[in-house]
Amino acid sequence: MDSSRPESGSTPEPANQSPTDAQTPFVPAQRQPSPAEAEPDSAAATSESAPPRQERFWKAGRLEPMPIRSLPKAPPSIHILGPTVFLVALGVGMGESYMWPRLVLVFGPEIRWLFLIGVTLQAVVMLEMSRYAMATGESIFYGAARVFKPLMWFFFVTAILVYIWPGHLSAGASAFERVTGIPWQVTAVAGMLLVGVVFTLAKVIYNLLESVLSICIGLLVVGSAVIAGIVGNLSDLTSTLTGMFAFGYLPEEATTALWFPVIVGSIAFAGPSGMQQMWYTLHLRDKGAGMGAHIPKIRGLRHAGEQETMPTRGFMFDTSDAAEMEKWKGWRRWVTFDAMVLFWGITMLVTISFTVLAQASARFDPNVTELLREGDRGAALDAMAASFSAAGSPILGTVFFCFIALIGLNATLGLFDSFSRGQADMTFNFVPGAKRIGMSKLYAMFLWGLIVFGICVLLFGPADGPAAILDVLAFLSAFAMGAYCVVLLLVNNLTLPKPIRPGILSNAVIAFAALFYLGALFYSLFAFGVVID
Repeated sequence: MDSSRPESGSTPEPANQSPTDAQTPFVPAQRQPSPAEAEPDSAAATSESAPPRQERFWKAGRLEPMPIRSLPKAPPSIHILGPTVFLVALGVGMGESYMWPRLVLVFGPEIRWLFLIGVTLQAVVMLEMSRYAMATGESIFYGAARVFKPLMWFFFVTAILVYIWPGHLSAGASAFERVTGIPWQVTAVAGMLLVGVVFTLAKVIYNLLESVLSICIGLLVVGSAVIAGIVGNLSDLTSTLTGMFAFGYLPEEATTALWFPVIVGSIAFAGPSGMQQMWYTLHLRDKGAGMGAHIPKIRGLRHAGEQETMPTRGFMFDTSDAAEMEKWKGWRRWVTFDAMVLFWGITMLVTISFTVLAQASARFDPNVTELLREGDRGAALDAMAASFSAAGSPILGTVFFCFIALIGLNATLGLFDSFSRGQADMTFNFVPGAKRIGMSKLYAMFLWGLIVFGICVLLFGPADGPAAILDVLAFLSAFAMGAYCVVLLLVNNLTLPKPIRPGILSNAVIAFAALFYLGALFYSLFAFGVVID
């Protein structure tokens, strides 16, 4: 459907609706829509006597109201590709391939019940993030600005402080060096430049990235499962699975200053961490999910001239229309499948595979457990690769390092796009004069700024950032998770119409997540002097 056509057959709410009602009313237009926002109805255009159609808006916060448009029909709920691949690419990293296998070898597979809690919380957060994005076509950053603009600017600054450091490339590039002998700095720099060139030449960035990440994630999931099946045994798999249901198991050692921050960090980062869930709302928009279908997609710099006019706010559908609400339920089924089957299921499967791999490696090389206890990530990965070679074939050790390199590639592609997309969205909408530059060019500016800075750090400084601020960055990353849960509660319950606001159970889970992330973070900080790691 034409995104600029006003919804037909809609009528304003009764004029006597109380302004103090919990649901902000739809209101008639206070101005005529611009040509970019509305087209005259063809019948009205040919009849001079026909009265002009009255545009309606949804008021949310103090920012520009959202025009009412028709909600597109939802696709089938069961699907393969979707914006979830970005969360999986960003979430399936060293937490799933290293942190949780380490905890299993230190405390036993029973500790995995905490992973089950963590990844389930993340799936619910994903569902609630999608609620606002699909209902409005706006990012959660725009929603935060509707509630209180400084909330949005907090995330803008946090993204710059935390995500400009190219440390996420180190593990993947180092693993690739073990396979090829090419210095990891060379691989990392070449990888960053390749990502920049590909994103610059792409006609529609989202479409390209979704396809590439889907292939990479497929290789990672299938490959890790196959290798786990070769080197592991039924006992490894059984203990890994049953450990997820050992609720309440927490050894005394787990509550010490050495391990408590690690456990809390592992729970918080079971899946995507930091601001990655917030960026997911932008990927939903470019996927055309819900009202995101009315928002143009971001194009590569080479095709920036083809960028359609980007609206200065999102849209809302008529929640009093039964047909529209039926379509909304279809979109909720679609994103629920994304969250519970693709995101939760893939993340769980990859973690199970790597946990089985870790247990198998410990049988062939007892030193692996000690290395993991000591936090020696590099040596532990070397030992795990060697044990895989001993268990099956020398090629398995090489394949293992290829998986680690693939994890680094996935994270690089997803993070570079997500950071640039999020910063461009906030800049375009809230920095004076930015609209004249255009969304696609702003995206390219942040992307290449990130690449140039990252190359300089890789060549002339520590890839993870100055050691003096690493704790601050870790704190901000974890703090952002608790903060976005609070923002999510405010945005969904204050800015959306009543019929599509979250229910009591969803609100309770998000509130629990906020209390857990922030409470555990500050407890770890004040009780042990250590932030979540």
